Amino acid sequence: MKNKNKLYGALRSYLRWPLLLTILLVAMNLCIYMIDRKASIVMSLFVALYFIVALLLYFVKRPTIIGDMVRFATNYGNIQRRLLKELALPYAVLDANGRMLWGNDEFCDIIGSEQKAKKSITNIFPEVTKDVFPNNEMDVELHLSFEEANYKVVLRKVLTPDIEDDYYLLNEEEKDKSAYLIAMYLYDETENMGLKKANSDQKQIIGLLYIDNYEEALESIDEVRRSLLTALVDRKINKYMQSIDAVIKKLEKDKYIFVFQNKYLPQLQSNKFSILEEVRAVNIGNEMSVTISMGLGVNADSYIRGYELARAAIDLALGRGGDQAVVKEGEKIYYYGGKSVSVEKNTRVKARVKAHALKEFVEAKDKVVIMGHSIGDVDSFGAAIGVYRIAKTLNKKAHIVINEVTTSVRPMLSRFMNNPDYEEDMILNSAQAIEAVDANTILVVVDVNRPSYTECPELLKLTKTIVILDHHRQTGEAIENAALSYIEPYASSSCEMVAEILQYIGEGLKLRQVEADAMYSGIMIDTNNFLTKTGVRTFEAAAFLRRSGADVTRIRKAFRTDMTEYLTKAQAITSTEIFMEHYAFAECGTKGVESPTVLGAQVANDLLEIDEIKASFVFTQFNGKIYISARSIDELNVQVVMEKLGGGGHMSVAGAQLVDCTVEEAMGKVKEVLITMTQEGEI
Repeated sequence: MKNKNKLYGALRSYLRWPLLLTILLVAMNLCIYMIDRKASIVMSLFVALYFIVALLLYFVKRPTIIGDMVRFATNYGNIQRRLLKELALPYAVLDANGRMLWGNDEFCDIIGSEQKAKKSITNIFPEVTKDVFPNNEMDVELHLSFEEANYKVVLRKVLTPDIEDDYYLLNEEEKDKSAYLIAMYLYDETENMGLKKANSDQKQIIGLLYIDNYEEALESIDEVRRSLLTALVDRKINKYMQSIDAVIKKLEKDKYIFVFQNKYLPQLQSNKFSILEEVRAVNIGNEMSVTISMGLGVNADSYIRGYELARAAIDLALGRGGDQAVVKEGEKIYYYGGKSVSVEKNTRVKARVKAHALKEFVEAKDKVVIMGHSIGDVDSFGAAIGVYRIAKTLNKKAHIVINEVTTSVRPMLSRFMNNPDYEEDMILNSAQAIEAVDANTILVVVDVNRPSYTECPELLKLTKTIVILDHHRQTGEAIENAALSYIEPYASSSCEMVAEILQYIGEGLKLRQVEADAMYSGIMIDTNNFLTKTGVRTFEAAAFLRRSGADVTRIRKAFRTDMTEYLTKAQAITSTEIFMEHYAFAECGTKGVESPTVLGAQVANDLLEIDEIKASFVFTQFNGKIYISARSIDELNVQVVMEKLGGGGHMSVAGAQLVDCTVEEAMGKVKEVLITMTQEGEI
């Protein structure tokens, strides 16, 4: 008790000053003694009296002063506790296990049941668990909802006085075992959240709507009914826009721009943009269904930026074949629809325009470098050969980039190697191509539009002039700053597109037999011998190649498989698993097979010949990755399935590559996607 009654600091010094002043008085007394002895004696008496009085006051009044201080501190502490208890900010103290030790009135009013909180605060706020408690001096913030209110929770670690000074000298294990408390603050942000939501709901979304096949659909109906078809489609579109309180304006006969509030976007997303189905269902005798594409720019910081996002989204929708809606939110892209097969354009105007543009680019450069996708196939190689012929016709140096020669490409490639009609440096690997390119080089990318899938992605950064010729649907990942981009998802193959371009180059261009064979084989492989994705223009391109000297018998002999591959294919088909009654799952072996991914694609095609099979998925483990080949006829859009796993392709031909997983895990991921799509009505 004696230690507790000591005085400290400024108060103790203040009470000692009378005693310390005695020293000054003694010094004054000595000075007076030197001047007048009688006066100094009188002074000494008064100094002694002063010292005695000061000493008595110090010891007699000290307990009284301490008592007054204790009473003041008690009253002050009571006021503090009362203020804290009645504080408008909800506040509580928890122990290290999450039990509430104390909470002020506001906090207790919010939680209602103090008993539950004293057992564990998790009983009141399930999000506040021991795992989220702060481990250091940094506060932890959480946002949660409780009884129709939104709160920001701040958790702060409070050290107990006995370890506060030495806490930061402890190791991690000792810190965990040390005694500490958790201060918990609740900030009501219901109003702020409501204002944020209101602000978000009122944001304007700009959208573009294009009719994909306006001319083709009108041509498929009698002339007297064309105005009726146009009116019905227009009415469907306007009625749909009225349901979301949108302002819509017709820009051209087949193009619209519309603006609506952000609060209606979830409604559109939940019904999967039902306008796509509604317009497609319009039928008054037209042989071809009308399809539309939509592009929306979301959460832009300005109207101009919103329009730019909408333009990028509609370009992406059209580049993927139309009949779908694309929502672009910054770098995030969401796809809806895309269930119908891309409509083949009857006119070749676009092919002619792109051919002339390509010719101008090639003529302006000294060197042409052509590359396809990694682990190239016959379509990629055939398209590259076609572009190579364009370059040579225009008297330009040309190279084709190939790193790994697959078994499917080797039969065709071998006819170019050691051929006196072709230069020795016609085929280069990535390292050689990087050394070959310069400022006066044009890079032509064929059969791929994703930079990460190209044979040599580094070339995209080393060349300023890039041309893309591809028939795969576009994804969010795209080659930037392409000088010319010709992407047509309706085309059966890249070889078909290049064959059309060749016919408009002029300059006396003439394909050699070996080149025509390479391109014809590309069309054959990608169409599975003209069974899938074939249209009028496909056969026209094939006819052009036949006239140029392509020989079907010679091509068929070149693509015969050996016995090892045939047995591997048979084993894969034998071990096929049927999932959900309509989906075939198989694993393609790699032992003794030079190009397992190509064989996997062949197995996927063969599985479609089985009755009741809507889609096939073949998994091949090769080079540390799981390659998935997905195929269908017309009952499932396998491109959408593969896109959910980071892949892509066409509605009936698609694929994906997975890393850091086994074949069983890859199969499980595809099955999960199919189950989810079925539950959500996408299938």
